[in-house]
Amino acid sequence: METMSSTHDDHDHDHDAQPVTDRIHDNSWSANLEKPEHADDRQLVVDQALSAIEHTAPGNHVNLVTHANHGHPEGYLYDVLESEGGDDVEWEYIEQCGCGGHVVRVHVS
Repeated sequence: METMSSTHDDHDHDHDAQPVTDRIHDNSWSANLEKPEHADDRQLVVDQALSAIEHTAPGNHVNLVTHANHGHPEGYLYDVLESEGGDDVEWEYIEQCGCGGHVVRVHVS
């Protein structure tokens, strides 16, 4: 998979958020983007969503579980997925969680 060119690594965060993952997942998996550090930092959610996709091996998918504070991911994540992922990714909205967060499944080809 091509590495997505992005500015997400250029953004400094006011806190030391743990990376969403530190390895390439050669299976389908879920990225938890609804931890307390994600609540007030939409850019962190976007950055770590892109990192999760980059750490997903082709032929698999990652479920991006986003924080409820940011609302439906269509408003802030879909355009980024389109511009950064290009032809390498396809996504679908799965559901809103009982806690208010949202799940977007991103298939990596």
